[in-house]
Amino acid sequence: MLDRRPARERLGQSNPQRLTRYFVLFMACVYIALGLYLLLSAVSIFSLPPTPRRILGGVFILYGIIRFVRNYRVITGKNDEE
Repeated sequence: MLDRRPARERLGQSNPQRLTRYFVLFMACVYIALGLYLLLSAVSIFSLPPTPRRILGGVFILYGIIRFVRNYRVITGKNDEE
């Protein structure tokens, strides 16, 4: 009878929330890559001593993994309760 779908869906426009979710996943990968770069880079590249650089790299990696897993669950529709 009547097409009750939202106008964006009928017109084939992408959902801005969907784009944001994938951007958040991309940023999580950027955090992981930045952490790996900090851990594996030469000492002379940064003015940080080795120990704080390793700690900061580990924090970036951990934060990126947590962000990625949390948002991947939102995208796939899996809850913590399952």
